Amino acid sequence: PLPALYPQIKSQQSEVTRILDGKRIQYQLVDISQDNALRDEMRALAGNPKATPPQIVNGDQYCGDYELFVEAVEQNTLQEFLKLA
Repeated sequence: PLPALYPQIKSQQSEVTRILDGKRIQYQLVDISQDNALRDEMRALAGNPKATPPQIVNGDQYCGDYELFVEAVEQNTLQEFLKLA
């Protein structure tokens, strides 16, 4: 269940926003916790019926999950990951 994951989700979300802020990359947070339609949309974009936040999307292009985001940061391929390059 999602509530048990909540501290991990918040921690990962904070890390993503900290990195994006540090690189001056604009973003919009979408809180899916109160809206099942938004959660379903996130899972459809991710192609995973059990996907949990944070999932990174650019417009309607799915970029990846937290693990792939961190990997892109470590490999210095964040622009490509975010489909900005």
